[in-house]
Amino acid sequence: MAQLEKYGRAHVEPIVLHLIKVRASVLNGCAFCIDMHTTEALADGEQARRLFAVAAWREAESFFTAKERAALALTDAVTKVSEHGVPDDVWNEAVKEWSEEEVANLNKISGPEFYPGSTPREPSGRSGPDRAA
Repeated sequence: MAQLEKYGRAHVEPIVLHLIKVRASVLNGCAFCIDMHTTEALADGEQARRLFAVAAWREAESFFTAKERAALALTDAVTKVSEHGVPDDVWNEAVKEWSEEEVANLNKISGPEFYPGSTPREPSGRSGPDRAA
């Protein structure tokens, strides 16, 4: 877990990393994690309004950039990958807003290995934008 944390900090924008951690924690129903990640985000200067809105980010479109929304959608899909996999529209939006390397980084830190209690398997089942789930 410490290695993935280190990886995330090195490869993902800090604010996006905070949003991903909070969103995955909400989806996993981990109150301890939500408290920890929102406390860290606030300490790093994130706005409380945006952190509150992460729970309903699709309805709070104006709170997040297109890149942040793509990262949150990918987080939703990867965190719940055992249900349906990552839908093509979510994957396509992510690769539209982020480079292939950035999507790979988001995928890695959104996956089950980063969050205990998630489904233990390859996060999205995708290695690049051309590969189907």
